[in-house]
Amino acid sequence: MSGEGPGRGGLGRGRAGRVPWFSSPRPAVGRAAGRARGRTAARASRAAVCTRTRHDRHALGRATRCSVACVEFTTRDLPGPCGSTGRNAVRHTSAGRSHPGEPDDQGTSTVGDGTPRTEDFGQRLRRLRTRAGLSQEALSHTAGVSVRALADMERGRTRGPQRRTVRMLAEALGLDDAEAAGLESSAAVGRPRPRTGNGPAANGGLALPRDIQDFTARGQALARLLELARDTGPHRPAVAVVAGQPGLGKTAFAVHAAHRLAPHFPDGQFALDLHGMDPEPTTPRDALARLLGAMGVADAAIPAGTDDRAGLWRSLAGDRRILLLLDNAVDEAQVGPLLPGTGPALAIVTSRHSLAGLASVHRTDLALLRREEAVELLTRIIGPERVRAEAQAARDLADLCGQLPLAVRIAGQRLLSRPHERLSKLVARLAAEGRRLDGLQAGSLRVRAAFALSYRQLLPDSRTFLRRAALSAGPDFSPETGALLAGLSYDDAVACAEELTDAGLLQSDPTAERYRFHDLLRLYAAEQVALEDGPELRDAALDRTARWMLRRATAAALHFDVEHEGSPPDGAYAGDPDPDSAPVGREEARAWLESERAQWLAALRRAHDTRRHQQVLDAAQAMHWFSDLNQHWEQWVEVFQRSADSARLLGSRRDEAIHLNYLAWSYNMCAYDPHNALTTADAALAAARDCGDGLQEGWALGYGAGALHRQGLVPQAQARLRAGADCLAPQDSAQARLAELTILNSLGTLLRQAGQPVEALEAHRRSERICRAGVPGRTDELIALYHAVARQQIGNDLAALERWAEAEPPLRQALSAFDTAQMPAWAGPARLDLGHVLSALGHPDARSTLLAARDDLTDLRSPRRAEADAALSALEETAPTR
Repeated sequence: MSGEGPGRGGLGRGRAGRVPWFSSPRPAVGRAAGRARGRTAARASRAAVCTRTRHDRHALGRATRCSVACVEFTTRDLPGPCGSTGRNAVRHTSAGRSHPGEPDDQGTSTVGDGTPRTEDFGQRLRRLRTRAGLSQEALSHTAGVSVRALADMERGRTRGPQRRTVRMLAEALGLDDAEAAGLESSAAVGRPRPRTGNGPAANGGLALPRDIQDFTARGQALARLLELARDTGPHRPAVAVVAGQPGLGKTAFAVHAAHRLAPHFPDGQFALDLHGMDPEPTTPRDALARLLGAMGVADAAIPAGTDDRAGLWRSLAGDRRILLLLDNAVDEAQVGPLLPGTGPALAIVTSRHSLAGLASVHRTDLALLRREEAVELLTRIIGPERVRAEAQAARDLADLCGQLPLAVRIAGQRLLSRPHERLSKLVARLAAEGRRLDGLQAGSLRVRAAFALSYRQLLPDSRTFLRRAALSAGPDFSPETGALLAGLSYDDAVACAEELTDAGLLQSDPTAERYRFHDLLRLYAAEQVALEDGPELRDAALDRTARWMLRRATAAALHFDVEHEGSPPDGAYAGDPDPDSAPVGREEARAWLESERAQWLAALRRAHDTRRHQQVLDAAQAMHWFSDLNQHWEQWVEVFQRSADSARLLGSRRDEAIHLNYLAWSYNMCAYDPHNALTTADAALAAARDCGDGLQEGWALGYGAGALHRQGLVPQAQARLRAGADCLAPQDSAQARLAELTILNSLGTLLRQAGQPVEALEAHRRSERICRAGVPGRTDELIALYHAVARQQIGNDLAALERWAEAEPPLRQALSAFDTAQMPAWAGPARLDLGHVLSALGHPDARSTLLAARDDLTDLRSPRRAEADAALSALEETAPTR
């Protein structure tokens, strides 16, 4: 039942005879056959859209293996495990769209059947259901989707349901292939997508959580915060700290306040969970990367160090009316770098601790509800009629819950799901439960009784789902993770999650189909694992989940490996454990890898710790291209530490050299640790020489050069780059030629920065000669991009020699190539370089070129925007007066 065989992943349905959805598939008969037809139609539709752009897109994707040094030499100029930071623009902004439903240049879009998309998914679903003459209840029964889920879809709360859900709906509605493809495309538009390209990120996944409709009490505290927002004076505190014990509703209060305050902060509202109670709280460095991404800063422009990131964040937020919600902070050291500083922005920070070390803040210390406030909360949940009918029982219930909002809410949700149960009956049961738990710690007694009573009233599958979900990694989890841990089918897992959400034991995010615990509930559920499952069942659940997750992560990451030919870019890889639900295309793969980062990282750890070293190597090898899209993830150090260790334990010096090179990159680019980067690059160099791998030897020399340069050891860095180029020159492979191009471009840029433009020009012309000769097995489009990089650097070398007239043509040629390839991350800096040369020549196009460059760099949120401003100012000063 582990689901480890290729192609497994049939969807078990029906709570009676459950078959885990990760087990062997069943024959495609009846409903399953209909789903297979729908899947084929949807993918055929998508493939038709992709075909005309696939070859160009793939060729440009291969170009991202190139590591370029466009402006200055840092370790960004050497490839990460996969290439330089400019590759995001290559993959995602180059040769057109790969998915239906994405807007065209006019802002309109189409769906899979080719018709204009004038409806969102919910509107389309409602129209099709009405046309079929079905009520929500009837469609729910036929499709096996709950009424609540259908209502969320039609109201727009769930905008992008999973493909398996869409297929079940299409079959139940009797849609033909074109209509089913259209419904799937409408859903695809609403599914979570990663930020791509370099434009503003529309909150970059940091939008405020949904407000709680039955929020009550806390009126005075809320009024004080609203008054704070209206205050525009220079002495207004820029930080509001909301502190208090667990279960008091700090997050609910902060989210409700943020929604009330939002109109006062029109420049953006951002929410970030700092996971202060997790074993591994969010680091300030990682949090700053997410905040900068939400502000639209491209990955390539995010500085490496925490202090530099904090400085850029404060400069961007300084004059904007931004509202920032930092939830679940662990201490002042975590929060301090994230605060926007002076200006009109406001940060709301929640924490169990007082954070007394933060100065000049507005403080809100939440206390227990008063009895009447607890009764009011209960009234809002179950309605005034039931409370009036049993007023004393309602007061007793509030007392038994200790006036703790979390406990009151759980009790209220239980009553709401049982409309005919008397309050007095629940009071009696809760009192008895409290006596049974008298021996437990007093601090958690108020909620333990509510937890225990609600837990024992659940159906067996839901109890299993709840306690096993506590084993999941990270702050939230998907239905797939819950199903794997509990050993349930996907549909049964969704049904359990909805039952637990209705009972107030889980919190749901319908827009992303994910669930999360309150941290007290997670602790309680984890205790039940120890009591009811024991170590054998626990380990079996973790192993099953880890194997599945790591196979899915490996298959998803292969979408970004431009040298992997195993499957078309718009399809699912055969190695995926459940192709029926696998991410389709790079955007879906990236969204899955980002949302499930905690899960697959935990799976990698477990695979390493249980000596499944080949699986660790396979996963890390697949990840090495994807890693360059998320260089701010500090976890890459751990990923490649474990893969390098697995290679060592397997006795493969070549694999050890490869993964040590990846690790050297991650130390330099992700951890900003050039000392460990140099040590690791030296170890990679020794392993490469031991096994005679010249390609890995060349890369190791290059990574070592990057680490030396970051330590300020420029001559040593130059020497390593020269050695790397010389090592790669005799190699015959296409990979070696591309690596040599990378090393030479980086060497030339470093030489120019060191005041050696003649030697720089020689290195870049050597690079150009390789491009002119061509690289066997690589497309003309790819080599043209390498050639454009070399031409740009040759132009900059000539400009450094003040050979202005000679510098203009190569810079124009490079800029034209980048513009044609739709690569703004490279075109913007090249346009600025050309603007400098035109200014020196007194060319009439100088001002317009610099203005265009400034616009490009502004869109990129590039630090070189200031350089463009200075060039324009200098041009104005030297312009003749009229």
